Amino acid sequence: MGAFAQQATAAERRNGSAASADGTPVRRGAAGRAAARPVARQAAAARPAAGSETILVYGQGSTRQMTSVTRTMLAETVPGTSPMKVLNRLPGVMYQSADPFGAYEYSSSLYMRGFSQSQLGFTLDDVPLGDQQFNNYNGLSITRAISTDNVSGVDVSQGAGAIDVASTSNLGGAMQFHSRDPSHQRGGTVEQTFGSNSTFRTFVRLDSGDLNATGTRFYVSYARTSLNLWKGGGYNYSDQANAKFVQPLARGSSLKAFFDWSSIQQFDYQDMSLDYLHTVGSHLSNYYPDYTAAYEAAQGKFRPQIAKTGDPLDAAYYAGTANRQDFLGDVTLDENLNEHLNWKTTLYGHGDSGYSTWTTPYTPSPNGSPLSVRTQNPGILRGGALSALTHRYGANTFNMGVWYEFGQFTEGRYFSSTPLLGQGTLGNPTDHFPTDIFSNPWAEKWQTSTFQFHVQDTYRITPDLKVNAGFRSMVVRSGNQVINQVPALNGGNEVAQGRLTASNAFLPQVSANWRFLPHQELFFDVSHNMRAFPEDGYGTNVSATPWTANQKAFTATARTLKPETDWVYEGGYRYTTPLVSGLLSAYRMNFSNRLQLVSTGPIVAPTTAVQNVGGVTTNGVEGSVTLRPLNGLSIYNSISYAHSTYDQNVQTSSGLEPTKGKLIPNYPTLMYKGSIAYEWRDWTMHIDGNYLSRRFITYTDDAKVPGYFLANVGARYRFGKLSVLKNVTASFNIYNLFNKTYVATTGELGNSFTGSPQTFLMGAPRQFFGTISADF
Repeated sequence: MGAFAQQATAAERRNGSAASADGTPVRRGAAGRAAARPVARQAAAARPAAGSETILVYGQGSTRQMTSVTRTMLAETVPGTSPMKVLNRLPGVMYQSADPFGAYEYSSSLYMRGFSQSQLGFTLDDVPLGDQQFNNYNGLSITRAISTDNVSGVDVSQGAGAIDVASTSNLGGAMQFHSRDPSHQRGGTVEQTFGSNSTFRTFVRLDSGDLNATGTRFYVSYARTSLNLWKGGGYNYSDQANAKFVQPLARGSSLKAFFDWSSIQQFDYQDMSLDYLHTVGSHLSNYYPDYTAAYEAAQGKFRPQIAKTGDPLDAAYYAGTANRQDFLGDVTLDENLNEHLNWKTTLYGHGDSGYSTWTTPYTPSPNGSPLSVRTQNPGILRGGALSALTHRYGANTFNMGVWYEFGQFTEGRYFSSTPLLGQGTLGNPTDHFPTDIFSNPWAEKWQTSTFQFHVQDTYRITPDLKVNAGFRSMVVRSGNQVINQVPALNGGNEVAQGRLTASNAFLPQVSANWRFLPHQELFFDVSHNMRAFPEDGYGTNVSATPWTANQKAFTATARTLKPETDWVYEGGYRYTTPLVSGLLSAYRMNFSNRLQLVSTGPIVAPTTAVQNVGGVTTNGVEGSVTLRPLNGLSIYNSISYAHSTYDQNVQTSSGLEPTKGKLIPNYPTLMYKGSIAYEWRDWTMHIDGNYLSRRFITYTDDAKVPGYFLANVGARYRFGKLSVLKNVTASFNIYNLFNKTYVATTGELGNSFTGSPQTFLMGAPRQFFGTISADF
């Protein structure tokens, strides 16, 4: 509401209602219109028409660095592509995935200014989506929350999220996704995509149109996606249904309801190491569906190429899979009580169930098979409410609100028998939850209460100068109950059980925007942020969660453990005309109480626990420019540089690790993004590319993956009306145009201090996709 600065046209596209240049709702009364008109005219005069934009908008009028991604930009990608992958074009943002869609959720990795996605905030129509981790405990990925076709736009705050964002993890910025409203016209859309690796995606959306004079309307949509892995056996498959209902009310108010159901079944790409890359090559994959090869490998009989590696047992497994099903729903009342006062309330609920499997050669089955299937079954039940009042009084816009959520997260680990060789095969592990369970080492249940209060004021000192100031208070109380455990199966350890509270009563933010000349403005922002303790099961050793330790280690550290916090400082300059849009910004971040899994004690029997290992200091600069020299032509370029280093060395069971002054892993210091889009008559064409410098994959910077340049190209032709069909369009996209072999996701299994960890995934080779779509 009052925190995000957007233009009226951008807000109208996303939400179907106008907003002022400081982001607050525009009132529908005569007084409200009179107050809003000068701001709207100023914004419209300074920026180009919305229809000509693709990479838009550098947050004109915002008191912090913001970029808005429009529906036009989303439409350039292959249908079904993750919206987070589209954000990869923005300065300071790095998105990686092992597949061209971003559909393979385990490999989905987003960094922004050095912070990982577990340290950023994500919402959909204000509803919190958690930290976007694969094994999420308080949300779900954006691809499972909404079909990409139904996303109207994304607002990205690169430095720090707005005070009113519902997130317990936004240390380094926030991404707010917006869903499209139903159309006023009755009809629908059908879309069919074909492509490499037997890609087949169907999307159908039906709009009711206005059902009465008040504008009551809704839509329902369904998407089915199926594609094979680009290397090895297995596939990614998903079904998704969305529905949205809109009831306009008096004084420009509205009642909106949204529903999402999704189901996915996915096979894993194999995690790589530098050793595997150099000995076997980039196409190393798991054995599925060759059960014999996996069985013999567990017995020490390896294929010749794999036998050359330093660790042949982990070079390939039979399979790793994931199966998830989600339900998400929300209802929002956006009520203009009068021309100065708005009350917005959202109620939401979310349920998640499913399981992940790994066929392990480390735990044999009781029947004598050297393999077994390790299964984990995370589940989420959560519900919450957000409510905020916005009051416009003179030159002030006051905004105050609360957010409350109660969530339950459950997870257990199980081992199931596999058949003896010659007596059957394991088959497809995504078909059903494994049977023939012979052990249940642990099962846990967490319950978490989250409360956030915020208050802020946007004060327009002069027509060209405004200041936003406020704070939020946050309390997150989490605790787990160990439902079942067998210490003998957990190395003789008791699973950690206990409660932790992350709280801070005063997390302030101050920002300002000064339009000192026509088309030119300066902005700055200072904020203090906190991240709650993440949750995950015993011995997961990926997320820096306190509960991954044993009971002794948890008890020893819980008394002094503090949640991660930071201070973010940023400032910049914007220039906006119909011909040129430019941005130059600089920032500094001081990250404190960094939590990391560390092994201490004797090297023969170390204790692994989460510890506070100090801080990180980041300094960076970003520059972006969009040129529109001709009608229909848009040329975009951006460059970003970030220098993020650790402040201290770390003491472990192996000794003192020299991390002080080392660059953080997984994030490049230099990135370049560029694109050219051209629209001529019924043709639309674009080409985009991005360069990433090298990335380190250890904390001491002794191992790295090389930088790369990746290019994509696409074209779309509008046939117009054909018989009963309207807006018939054909599009064609090529991903990885030059067929570059490159490392995509890094650190998906965490990072080690030294060595060559098995912790990265290869990117997909050149891929081709074509789509036919039409309205009716």
